[in-house]
Amino acid sequence: MSPLPTTPSLRLEGRRAVVTGAGRGIGLALAAALAEAGAEVTLVARTGDEVAAAADAILAAGGRAEATSLDVADIGAVSSFFADRPAFQILVNNAGTNRPKPMQDVTEADYDSVLDLNVKSAFFVAQACVRRMLADGSTGSLIHVGSQMGHVGGPNRSLYCASKWALEGMSKAFALDLAAHGIRSNTIAPTFIETPMTKPFFADEDFRSSVLARIKLGRLGTVEDLMGAVVFLASDASALMTGTSLVIDGGWTAD
Repeated sequence: MSPLPTTPSLRLEGRRAVVTGAGRGIGLALAAALAEAGAEVTLVARTGDEVAAAADAILAAGGRAEATSLDVADIGAVSSFFADRPAFQILVNNAGTNRPKPMQDVTEADYDSVLDLNVKSAFFVAQACVRRMLADGSTGSLIHVGSQMGHVGGPNRSLYCASKWALEGMSKAFALDLAAHGIRSNTIAPTFIETPMTKPFFADEDFRSSVLARIKLGRLGTVEDLMGAVVFLASDASALMTGTSLVIDGGWTAD
C-alpha cells in the first residue's frame, strides 16, 4: 500500500500578511484569524488609534502584529507603503463602503465614494502588493472581501452591487495575469454580517425580517463565520484555487 496522502497545512508561519480596513469588524476578525494561524500581520486603516488598538489586542493574544495608518484611497501613499517593505505573501483587500439608496436617488458623490473605495482602491492596493511580490520573487495569495451582492442584485444596492460584481471580475482577471507567477486571487463573498457598523440597520425589524427570510440557515452572519475561509485561502490547503469565490451566505444565492 502506498503512503496515505497528507492534508496540506493551514498554518501560516513564515508568511507576512496585510489586511486593509482592519481596525474593526470583518477586517479585524480576518487579521486575528491570520495571526492565530501563525502569520505576521500588518493591520492597515485610516484611523490610527483604532488600528493600533486592534494590533495590540492580537499581540496580547500571542500573535504577531503591527499597525499602520494608511488611507488606501491615496494611491501614492499605497505605492510607497508597499515599496518600502518586504513583500507580503498574503493580501486581504477588505476596506470598503456602502451608500444604500434607490438607484434614482444616487448622486455622483455617492457613486464616486463607493466605486472609488470598493473598486479603484482595491485594484491599486492589489497592484502595489503584487509589484513588490514580483520584485522579491515571492508567491502568495490575494484575498478580496466581496459580497453575496457581487453574485446577485438587491434593492437599494445598485452602487454596492456594481462595485462587488466589479471586484469579482477583477479578481478573475488578476488570477489569469498572475498564475504564472504563483500568485493566486480569490474572493470571499459573505451575506449580511452583524458588526458594530451594520447593527443599527438591523434595529429596523422589517429590514431584519426581510434579510432573514433570504438566509436559508435562518441567522445573520458573524465575523467568526469568515475567519476559517480567510485562513483557508491564505494557506497551502487552497493551493489549486484561483479566480473563484467562497460564497458564505447561508444559502441566500442558492435559489
